[in-house]
Parts: sequence; structure tokens; C-alpha cells
Amino acid sequence: MSGAASSIPQANPGAGYRALQAEIDAAVARVLQSGWYILGQEVRAFESEFAGWLGTAAAVGCGNGTDALAIALRALGLGPGMSVVTVSHTAVATVAAIEMVGATPVLIDIEPDYYTMDPRELAEVLMHPPTGAPPIRAVIPVHLYGQPAAMPEIMAACRRHGVPVIEDCAQAHGATLGGARVGTLADIATFSFYPTKNLGALGDGGMLATHDAQLGAEIAALRQYGWKTHYMSDAVGVNSRLDELQAAILRVKLAHLNTQNARRRAIAAAYDEALRGKSLIPAVRAGAEHVFHLYVLRSQERSALQARLREGGIGTGIHYATPVHLQPAYRDRLPLGPAGCRATEAAANQVLSLPMYPELTEAQVSHICDVLRAI
Repeated sequence: MSGAASSIPQANPGAGYRALQAEIDAAVARVLQSGWYILGQEVRAFESEFAGWLGTAAAVGCGNGTDALAIALRALGLGPGMSVVTVSHTAVATVAAIEMVGATPVLIDIEPDYYTMDPRELAEVLMHPPTGAPPIRAVIPVHLYGQPAAMPEIMAACRRHGVPVIEDCAQAHGATLGGARVGTLADIATFSFYPTKNLGALGDGGMLATHDAQLGAEIAALRQYGWKTHYMSDAVGVNSRLDELQAAILRVKLAHLNTQNARRRAIAAAYDEALRGKSLIPAVRAGAEHVFHLYVLRSQERSALQARLREGGIGTGIHYATPVHLQPAYRDRLPLGPAGCRATEAAANQVLSLPMYPELTEAQVSHICDVLRAI
């Protein structure tokens, strides 16, 4: 919800292209000259490079982050007559992917300080599932805003019940918890390369990652009609292939990701300093390295705060204004955890995202900080 007159937008994917334009243009030209545009050497190279950067045995590209979640669920055998636990404070894609495979989303609450899945409520829901809901067969914690979820507690609860875990890392490329990168902490992890992500394509793209090389091979088959041999479907799959052009662009951007994440943290530190003594500073989980996909303030006077920032030429966003369980497509038809998503609803009324991307100039960051100090 950026103001039209804002001189500093909340997100600016065009700046990300311009910062690496020469490298990206060369990569695109290389693909165009190759004559091979679907699942070729660029995708294979990017999958290998991403797996090496992340630290997993396998990484498999697909069409987008939503498809990545749906394929992960398919790979684990999820479908009708089963429930998947996730949060309502997330992009609707998380919930849409669960319904894409015919499973039932069970939505639970967040930890108010960190905006990620409440492991205590998860443990309670696994012990006492909602009445009438199908058996719980998977859990999807979301690493939101660049902040890791409470994975040790979540994994412990799920292991006690034999329930697999899929990490939704769409907003947390490079974040760590206890020194380990998110995407390496569970059975399968999924990533989105939507243009505004920390690692963003110039279009759509997604990735699945796993430590299990055999599971990775099964995922690779599922993303293309279940083919292990060309034109022969060994399983019922889908058509969700990462484009060669996007893979080439992402190879360029992956090489800069660690540096760009460091820049995001530096910007966040500047915002923290400007807000010192105020209650607006976002909390960072102990032992975590936040990668600030978004820098999210929280205020009971959000509209007034947003207006003051707009007056200063600063764009803002709200991520997310309406929890999934209150949106028309989902209201009153999905089972909720015992907390009724109360913390989620409170957050939705108060969160506000500041401009956050590595191409912000020092002058822009300084101006934003001056406005924050004056509020």
C-alpha cells in the first residue's frame, strides 16, 4: 500500500535488475543463443549451485513457490482425507498449495514477537487435532519476513507424532538458525523466486530442496508429468518447470545473495538505531540470523504512522492486512487451532513494512532514518 507520490518505494525489483544489468543481460543473451529453453543446462547448473550454497543433497527447480509447496506435499503422499498444519499469517500461497493437492489446511497462531508458527500451539494441535478435521499428515512452518521459525521445537513436536515437516522459505533465503541455513532443517524445503524476494527472478520461479537424494529424484520427476524416462510417466505428476531464462538470471543473482543479505542487515541496523527507545523495533529470535526480506514495524497507530511516512516521501506496505482465515475464500470453512488465531488478527491490524532492498542508497536510508527519528 505504497503512496502514489512516494519517492522511495517499499519494494523496487527494477533496481535489482539495474544493479546487475550487464551480468543479467549477458546471461539472457547466452540462453537466447543456445536454442534450448526448457530444463537445460542453465536449470541443471542453477540447481547444483543452489544445493551447494544451501547445503543439501538435492535442489529441484519448478515454476513458482506455490507449485514448490504443492509438489513437496505430493512427494510426501499428501492428498484428500489428510490435514496439513500451517499458519494464517502468511501469503495465501501457503494455504492455496495445500488445497491444490486436496488436503485440508489447519491454521494455527503465531508467536507475537516473531510472527512465525507458535510451537506450543502446534504441540497441542498434534496431540488434540480439531474435531472433524482429517488426520494431520504434515506441517508447514513459514519463515516469515526473513525470520526463522522456532524449528527445534517444531521438529521435536512433529517427530513425536511421526509427522513430516516442509519449510516454507519463500521469504528467508539465507537466514540461519543455530548456524544452519533455513531450508536444511526439515524433510523438504521450498523457495519462491518471485521478483521481490531476497533471491528474485525477473518472473516466476520456485525450488525444492532436500537432504535425501532419492526424494530429490522423485520430486524432479513429479515436476514434469512424473517422467523418469522421457514421455513415460511413472507417477502422476504436474507441469511446473523452471524456465532456462530465469535459471540463468538466478545464477547471476545467487552469486551476489550473501552480499545483498548483508546489505539488508545493515539497513535494518540503521532503522533499529533510528528507532532506539521506541517500541517499534522488530524482534530477532535468539540464535537466528534474520535476512530482512521485510523490515516490519508494529504500531497501534498504524494509519497515522503510515501517513507520516507518506508525507516524508516513504512508501510502506502491509504484510499481511487480512489473515487467510478471514479472507472470503477461506472464512468459516477451515479448522483453526485452539487460540483462534487471536495473535494473528492482532498483528494484521498493526504491522507496517518499511522500504527494504539492497539497492537503497545511503542517502535514502539516511532520509528514512531522519523521518523515523522525527515521529
